[in-house]
Amino acid sequence: MSPRQLNSMILLVSLLAPCAWAQQPKTCADLINFKAPDVEITKAARIGNKSKEPIPFTDPQQFLVLPAYCRVEGVINRRKGAGGEEFGIQFVLAMPDQWNGDFLMQGGAGANGIVYPPVGATAAGDKPAILRGFAVVSTDTGHKTHNGVFDFSFHKDQQAFLDFAYQANVRVAALSKQIIAQYYAKPAAWSYFTGCSTGGREGMVLSQRYPTEFDGIIVGDPAMRTGFSNLAIGQWIPAAFNQIAPKDSNGKPIITEAITDGDRKLLMDALMKQCDALDGLADGMISDPLDCHFDPAALACKADQTDSCLAPAKVAAIKKAIGGPKTSEGVQVYSGFLYDSGITATTGINGILVPGPGVFGPPTTATEVDVDTEALTDIQPLVDSTSVNLSTFSSHGGKLIFFHGDSDPWFSPLDTFDYFRHMVSANGGPDSVSKWSQFYFVPGMSHCDGGPSLDQFDLLGALSNWVEKGIAPQSVTATGKAFPGRSRPLCPYPKHAQYKGQGNTDDASNFECR
Repeated sequence: MSPRQLNSMILLVSLLAPCAWAQQPKTCADLINFKAPDVEITKAARIGNKSKEPIPFTDPQQFLVLPAYCRVEGVINRRKGAGGEEFGIQFVLAMPDQWNGDFLMQGGAGANGIVYPPVGATAAGDKPAILRGFAVVSTDTGHKTHNGVFDFSFHKDQQAFLDFAYQANVRVAALSKQIIAQYYAKPAAWSYFTGCSTGGREGMVLSQRYPTEFDGIIVGDPAMRTGFSNLAIGQWIPAAFNQIAPKDSNGKPIITEAITDGDRKLLMDALMKQCDALDGLADGMISDPLDCHFDPAALACKADQTDSCLAPAKVAAIKKAIGGPKTSEGVQVYSGFLYDSGITATTGINGILVPGPGVFGPPTTATEVDVDTEALTDIQPLVDSTSVNLSTFSSHGGKLIFFHGDSDPWFSPLDTFDYFRHMVSANGGPDSVSKWSQFYFVPGMSHCDGGPSLDQFDLLGALSNWVEKGIAPQSVTATGKAFPGRSRPLCPYPKHAQYKGQGNTDDASNFECR
């Protein structure tokens, strides 16, 4: 046993032991008296049938009608920290009356600091975990946001940073399991974690640092190397476009004129003409992204040509931006991005313009980037989730599913895929790893949802069948608002959805994973 594994075991035992033999509460309200070191229960109340909770990360905001459940709120390690600010790991645990016997932890978003409603909607299709009978927990990972979901001011406090990086989730998970065992008079049979973005990073951290804590983990669009992804979207891509942009009277680049609306349409038309029908059908989706070998150079203007082409400087900027940051010697420090149906979008998450690989010109004025220097400072060992040795996780029966939107403007799907490939190599190769881990590309999807995509799919049901029944997913059916009435199979790599050549083109049953 490694020192890290030993420390995690000691942590869990110390948290659970003092209350392991406590008397079972007679009602949900009795849990207000639950005792454990550094734990304060602030609310314990049964919530009646048909209460409503907002579904996290939906725009416009959607609400879920919940079954009757026991709601427990609390805080771990409440304390005064740096600057006299109050810190503590806040959590909310929902335990439904009609319990399915399982536990699910819901991942966070951005810099966390918010306790989102514990419903477990990530990668659950149209039936979040709470509606399936899971006991679900959510946490702020140890701090409160003061300025929105990207408030990282808590970094000034070392313990708050450690809680966010990796410590809070495992503490909340262990505590939740103990409360569940007391309330239902038996422990959860299986434990799951689902998350996207920061939640995806958290899932990876748990598989790598606490490999026996969860039986099944879903990782979506993970923020696994934020220093390097920030280098890509915050400096490298803006610099590539701004270097070719015309300048205003103050010498600043006119971002909107670097790549025009006409340029974007020209690029997208050419991309879709080349790659859309690789799956046997021209349908506005690129289902086989790794076989799409699109090169914008084909659009470069020839001598005396000005219409229906791109200036060579624009072609070079697009290729540089999408290719990802490299050092002066050509060493790739962060993966490039896919050419996909959503990369020219001018909006990002929830309709907000965000920096990204889309050829619209990210809204910053960066014109230079020293990758050689930046790459040395962008490693964040406490937060990054790049360890590939998952032998303990897999040997205890753990199952791990990755998914990533092909048009994600924040984190490259190729970076997550690169991790997956290295993880496969380090754990016995494809035949061995396919028994416990899969990777899904999601055509057209932006960051965690949205885009010209089918972004609703039930990986949670597929994962639970794999964990509990030993049935490995062959595909999952995806739907979405961008294409009403359409369904497609999402296929685990190395397969992709291919049209069979006949039948309703909007029906997933007429496609196969090939």
